Amino acid sequence: MGRARRARRIAQQAAYGGGVGVAGLGALSLLGYGLLRAEARMARRIVGQPFEGAPADSGTYGSGHGMPLQFLVLGDSTGVGMGADHAHQTIGATIASGVAAFSGRPVELTNVAVIGAESPDLDEQVERGLSAVPEPDVAVIMVGANDVTHRIDTSVAVRHLEMAVRSLREAGAEVVVGTCPDLGAIEPVPQPLRLLARRWSRDLAAAQTVAVVEAGGRAVSVGDLLSEAFSAEPTVMFSKDRFHPSPAGYARVAAALLPTVSAALDLFGERSAPTEPNLRRGESVGPVAKAAMRAVTQPGTEVAPAEVDGQVRGAQGRWAVLLHRIRPAVPLAAPSEVGEPAATAGDTAKHDAGPVAGAPGELIRDDAPSEGAPSEGAPSEGAPSEDTTSDTVAR
Repeated sequence: MGRARRARRIAQQAAYGGGVGVAGLGALSLLGYGLLRAEARMARRIVGQPFEGAPADSGTYGSGHGMPLQFLVLGDSTGVGMGADHAHQTIGATIASGVAAFSGRPVELTNVAVIGAESPDLDEQVERGLSAVPEPDVAVIMVGANDVTHRIDTSVAVRHLEMAVRSLREAGAEVVVGTCPDLGAIEPVPQPLRLLARRWSRDLAAAQTVAVVEAGGRAVSVGDLLSEAFSAEPTVMFSKDRFHPSPAGYARVAAALLPTVSAALDLFGERSAPTEPNLRRGESVGPVAKAAMRAVTQPGTEVAPAEVDGQVRGAQGRWAVLLHRIRPAVPLAAPSEVGEPAATAGDTAKHDAGPVAGAPGELIRDDAPSEGAPSEGAPSEGAPSEDTTSDTVAR
């Protein structure tokens, strides 16, 4: 069964409370988890010991006129910022600083993520977050790695993520989810564990993408965003435990999420000035399951709800738009202290079709393709051409 069909099936079973076995992969997974248990002890010795905690990054970032934008962060240790040395180095703080710079308004960050959290823990985090911030403007969720390593049933994990996205959307928040990272990219982890971890994490990420889009959110693939950098500069992109990102690693992930968060907040007028997906860059509109399959192999890819001929669904399910937004160069310049915006992360971002000055990503409306978008019978799903792949994204 292909990954697109698996992702669609897992998301469907999650919606109806079904189960697909440990990690959703059947007997092979059970055998794999036997290897996982044996090699996990070895991996722990190789990777090192976890940190005792992470810097508290909740607070106000930036300055300007108007009421602060309310920003929630939920998820696991990646959302918390384990491995960062200072509060301004976390994903939430970096995004908050960027949004403050682009919007000209302060951003109030409330971080309710928890170290070691799994997707079922999002229920409590959403409740706590909405209690503190009843009407958030935007929320970012980083979750999935612990679902793989702790053997959480994929359909259960996806169901809780989808419920979290729906609850936040009902509260009026735009929701951006950084999907499960590719655990096979952690080079200190031995084989064959790495191969199994890659398959499990990619399958979970694809299913997460389907569920997030169905719930009205936007998914950004984290994937193996750090793997090349880990090989080249392991002491730079990963922290002392050789597992969690370093401040530079977090900046790289934040740079992938910032354009999508900015677009979700309509900071650059995409809703009033829609642009067709750029086929030369490999962008397209098609069934969400197929978009999810492509996204997990192309880190930094956004998948968001779309319409075709005024319809949100086709014969193969929910329509989605796949985008390769231009990311700021990384590492981003860090602010000197919480409350000061980071250096303009979008200053390096450019768009070949004519961007708004300083925009961190290309101006593509993702709630509905503009006139000329593919019809229901013929969605655009072509692979990017040889000279215009996602390598055009700033790295």
